[in-house]
Amino acid sequence: MPEFELDNFKKTWQQQDFEPKYNNSEILEMLNKKSRNYVKYILWISIAEFLFFTGITVYYLINGDEENSFMRILERLGVSENVKLAESLNHIYDGLKALSLLITAFFVVKFYQNYKKIRIESNLKKFILQIIRFRKTVNIFILTNITLLIISILILTFFIFNTLSNQNIHLEEDTFIAFITGLIIGCVFSIGLIWFYYRIVYGIIMKKLGKNLKQLEEIEMI
Repeated sequence: MPEFELDNFKKTWQQQDFEPKYNNSEILEMLNKKSRNYVKYILWISIAEFLFFTGITVYYLINGDEENSFMRILERLGVSENVKLAESLNHIYDGLKALSLLITAFFVVKFYQNYKKIRIESNLKKFILQIIRFRKTVNIFILTNITLLIISILILTFFIFNTLSNQNIHLEEDTFIAFITGLIIGCVFSIGLIWFYYRIVYGIIMKKLGKNLKQLEEIEMI
């Protein structure tokens, strides 16, 4: 019986090519499947966000804690609460909440439409264009939410100063500086938090989707 030599066995093993061979159509099929899955993940996340914010909105509509917290801030600035002021504040909050939900619902529908188009698309060039459009839609969604936050802060800030003016309240210099400083810090922190959230939650998926897009474009050029 011949002697078993480990070194010869290892050399023979290394010389064998076990790497699977895939043609372009098979690679394309795998990339298409991965891309559709990434789009589906973003769709699920956006639906979860919509349900989450809807739940928060319903909660505050029932309890009104958010308006009460904002009213306490006004009281610290010397504002006297009255029925007209409370109604105006409620209208502003309800309008901003409704606008936020409408925007989120709109993009949920857009994500779903993009997902359906990508699923039934068979032409590679059109498939690439669908992925590019989807990425643009996600970026617009992120920028829209940040813009909405800035608009909300500006509206509430205008409401504060308008209320102070109507009640002939003049803030002391130290109070005014502290208020403006807190407002800027709060605004920057909120924008940074939203940007960080979307960079983590959406960014990871979008990065993988971008890699797939690059590989699809390379196949298209062959």
